[in-house]
Amino acid sequence: MPQSLQITAAAPDPALLDLPWDVPLEEWPDKVLAALPRGISRHVVRFVKMSGRVIAIKEIGETVAFREYELLRALQRLRVPSVVPVGVVNGRRDASGERLETCLVTQHLQFSLPYRALFSQQLQPDTTTRLVDALAVLMVRLHLTGFYWGDVSLSNTLFRRDAETFAAFLVDAETGDLHDRLSDGQRAYDLEVARVNVIGELMDLEAGELLESGVDTVAIGAALVERYTELWDTLTGAESFSTGERWRVAARIEQLNSLGFDVGELDITTDVDGTTVHIQPKVVDAGHHARRLMRLTGLDVQENQARRMLNDLDSYAAAADRQGEEEEFVAHDWLTTVFEPAVRAVPRELRGKLEPAQMFHEILDHRWYISSEQGRDVPLPEAVASYVEKVLRARPDEKAVLGVSDTAVLPVVRD
Repeated sequence: MPQSLQITAAAPDPALLDLPWDVPLEEWPDKVLAALPRGISRHVVRFVKMSGRVIAIKEIGETVAFREYELLRALQRLRVPSVVPVGVVNGRRDASGERLETCLVTQHLQFSLPYRALFSQQLQPDTTTRLVDALAVLMVRLHLTGFYWGDVSLSNTLFRRDAETFAAFLVDAETGDLHDRLSDGQRAYDLEVARVNVIGELMDLEAGELLESGVDTVAIGAALVERYTELWDTLTGAESFSTGERWRVAARIEQLNSLGFDVGELDITTDVDGTTVHIQPKVVDAGHHARRLMRLTGLDVQENQARRMLNDLDSYAAAADRQGEEEEFVAHDWLTTVFEPAVRAVPRELRGKLEPAQMFHEILDHRWYISSEQGRDVPLPEAVASYVEKVLRARPDEKAVLGVSDTAVLPVVRD
């Protein structure tokens, strides 16, 4: 039966029209699907190959689909880590004319994994703590923008490696709401939901023998609250000092920069007699190091990857005795003589295993390790070759590679 599809998209791709919208999503043929790890969802979700990329499609109610689409667009404008919305497809009907659910379409986030897929790999003992830290940072960033999540969990989050840590991205925004500012009560409720959900999810991993032994799941939930509270207070808390300690204004800004946040605006006041200064950050924006690296090199990477690469750039400048030169010129030379040759030296068939920035970070780590082991300064090309053979070849692919075995896909959970 002919359909009257309505596709709402900011930049519609004509290839959307070629997908089998007259078939329930759970019955779509393998030829259009990309077998990628999926997290648990209340709805049917499929990864689909389209125009040389991968998109995620979720069947959901029409009203909720449009609302989530607009929320995700708003989060993109606010530069909050979240999946990128592609569009909404409604007006679907099957061959017999029966109405089918509306679909929300988002871009698949390359090099990201759901938490269950991460725990199915061989991970470091502190992986759980690092994931919870990443979730706490994401919650703070969302709350600073006035976004109330409503269903915070590891399941509603995707994780990317970011140097020695992880970066978290919001995936499911259907329970969220955007405000000018969140009340303390709204933040507290979101945090409590997060604590309870994370404990439950970790207990589930424990029951499936996917969690390292000896982990106190309740303590991990409490650590999430503690990490969130510490970061929130640091970013938003007021500070008072005498007028003779004005250097503390710069020190506060430097402290926030060290956490990866830029200060867009400070509220500075003095008391009646002018002896005490009060400061409070009014506008903080994450991505301090990432923005600096982007400005210098054009590389778009995660915050901790940027921090590590900037440190290597500083070391390069010092070794070449170029600290007094224009930073942009030095950065260009570092990019073309250090970073790019290192990445290009990795065999093409292995480059999809990690993001280039993460790969470079691990090469630097490997270089330090073998240099310490051998008692000499190992040249970077030699370190790259050693890293490829001893580390990278054994790593699982973390890029969105098509044709992955279906055994890597977690089951779909329906309402």
